[in-house]
Amino acid sequence: MASGKYQRWLTAEGLGCVEAWARDGLSDEQLAKKMGCSPSTLYDWYRKHPEISEAATRGRSGAREQIENALMQKACGYTKTVKEPMKVRQRFWNPKTMHMEEREEVVLADKEIHIPPDPRAAQFWLINRNRDRWAEHPAPPDSEAGDKVTVICDV
Repeated sequence: MASGKYQRWLTAEGLGCVEAWARDGLSDEQLAKKMGCSPSTLYDWYRKHPEISEAATRGRSGAREQIENALMQKACGYTKTVKEPMKVRQRFWNPKTMHMEEREEVVLADKEIHIPPDPRAAQFWLINRNRDRWAEHPAPPDSEAGDKVTVICDV
């Protein structure tokens, strides 16, 4: 690897690329490949040039926060406004023909719909946020010395 190759990634454009790739979900190994270096070189650049590490962290934190918010919203349920097509019929008197006439048109109307909470999303969130209380198979609590039971078999 030629010395000074990292300098390309210290520019505003280079740091923007690193941040965007991290936001897209690339791992450090994939970032290194995009940057034309080995993962060990990338880790070395992270230590020597914190700007590169900060750009990757910024990219990942934005995506992580967006996903966490979406998961929380799905776990709790939400109400959302959607546009729904609706057929509207108008009746009016036509003075020229001296008859009642009808006209139909399709308009988009706002409609609120409720998305109910998703129990699987809530379970996922709880297990990952508070594993001690919500894990499916929690670790047994530490028992004190006085709680031990000794079984003696006399044969």
